[in-house]
Amino acid sequence: MSGSAAGLGLRSGSYGSLAAAVGGSGGGGVRKAGGRGWALRGGEKERLQLLHRALRLVGRRRAGVLLLLAVASAAVFCSLFAVVKDDSSSISIVNNFEVPNAIQKSVYPSTTRPLMMSGNQYSSVVNRIELPNRLHLSYANFTHPCEGFSVPPPLVDKKRTGPRPCPVCYVSVDQAFALMPLQASPSPVLKNLNYISEDGTVSNLSSQGSAFGGHPSLEQRNKSFDISVSMSVHCGFVKGKKAGQGTGFDIKDDDLLEMEQCRELVVASAIFGNYDMIQHPRNISEFSKANACFYMFVDEETEAYVKNSSSLYNNNKVGLWRLVVVRNLPYEDPRRTGKIPKLLLHRLFPNVRFSVWIDAKLELVADPYLLLERFLWRKNTTFAISRHYKRFDVFEEAEANKAAGKYDNASIDYQIEFYRNEGLSHYSPAKFPITSDVPEGCVIIREHIPITNLFTCLWFNEVDRFTSRDQISFSTVRDKIRARVGWMPEMFLDCERRNFVVQAYHRELLEQMIASTRRPPSTTDAPPSRKLRPGSRKAPPSKKPSMKRKKEKKSSSRRRVPKPVPGGMGAM
Repeated sequence: MSGSAAGLGLRSGSYGSLAAAVGGSGGGGVRKAGGRGWALRGGEKERLQLLHRALRLVGRRRAGVLLLLAVASAAVFCSLFAVVKDDSSSISIVNNFEVPNAIQKSVYPSTTRPLMMSGNQYSSVVNRIELPNRLHLSYANFTHPCEGFSVPPPLVDKKRTGPRPCPVCYVSVDQAFALMPLQASPSPVLKNLNYISEDGTVSNLSSQGSAFGGHPSLEQRNKSFDISVSMSVHCGFVKGKKAGQGTGFDIKDDDLLEMEQCRELVVASAIFGNYDMIQHPRNISEFSKANACFYMFVDEETEAYVKNSSSLYNNNKVGLWRLVVVRNLPYEDPRRTGKIPKLLLHRLFPNVRFSVWIDAKLELVADPYLLLERFLWRKNTTFAISRHYKRFDVFEEAEANKAAGKYDNASIDYQIEFYRNEGLSHYSPAKFPITSDVPEGCVIIREHIPITNLFTCLWFNEVDRFTSRDQISFSTVRDKIRARVGWMPEMFLDCERRNFVVQAYHRELLEQMIASTRRPPSTTDAPPSRKLRPGSRKAPPSKKPSMKRKKEKKSSSRRRVPKPVPGGMGAM
């Protein structure tokens, strides 16, 4: 795969430190945002001295003093306003998770969010946002300050290998918001997407999947890829009146009502099985704090831990995160449960225009509106996800999952063989403009329109039907949709993703690392071994303390996986 990566200009291994490259790279007149802020520049000091002298004259000479004060104040005000305008028009080249002073309090007022959109309907009416005194910029008549910027080549550092972040050119939060499209992006072919509900009916238990997913048959699965103007597909939550209400993955009515009030942008994450520590976003503008929704989905076990361990917990909020407790979980495996909010945010937030999903192990260190502008609006795309930093081929990804004990080998082999019979092939540069078949799926940036909603519905159905390893099923769903309507997700560099998120350790691993530093080393201690999952052939080499996590029981009554049919895949 290294040859393929080189042919596409992609990196296949480490990305060296770029701290020295930021200052002199970028091209296209791109300049680094300064830290000037409200600092006074040429002539401003003299104007302030003039104002001070005028104040001293009060009481001595009243005639003409008011006029002098007015002129001096106007001069100072105009000079300060010029500084703000100059700073807001600058750009930010962010490197190694440093966000410059350009990301500060926005000058725009709070939004009056659009009226609630009707359920699953995709209206052709312009979905406008009512913003008093809003400045709107159009890419058609706007000279983008990041035009000409390119990621510099990686620096060679033999002492520091592995995946690394690289510089990303952002505009200011004010400019990003001004560049937000006033209407929804067009959805190719598909205009009206509905979701199958089976309340009061009996699911086909002979098919794969779960009760939460509705056990869609193989015929129903294949038909869901026949894209038309109006469609009805399985998309989880098949029981109950609406998503989160009597469906499994149940949420309190008060929480559901509040989630429905989220209109413009939601930033979401989830922790199940108390597997991660809550990571608090940094460098978030006051505008985003006031207008974006930050939701963290947790189970009761995680909620109890957060209440007892976090001093920031207050009325179901931890910092920016609004905690939503989920009950009646449909899966025993926390990782599979986590795919519900990850892929089905459009069902949980039916009135949101845009969403940013980040895995709980990641700390967001850039304003979410900057991400929307950089990875969606600037590219004129509706779905963005990063490539895997090293692997581009699904077959290689499957072998890596088996070697690391991510899932039992038989299930992975079964899924790969199924996809191979459907036409899955190895990745090569011949697939261009497709740049990879394997995503690093821990971050998803998307607009909620019918085609993106369909993509994540069908992607979730594959996760529900086969293994929970969503990297394996991503390319199959993408390629089937692309073959019919020409749409596909945008895949950006992994080093760009590492620019705006910082990866932390899982909770148990972090606690073990802290505990190991507090006790004296012992020569008799045996090295910790990693937990071996069912079906794995050998334990992978271990360099870190072991992590314990709940394993999914394949014999669970909540899921039914038929045995492979000899000589073919057969109907399921």
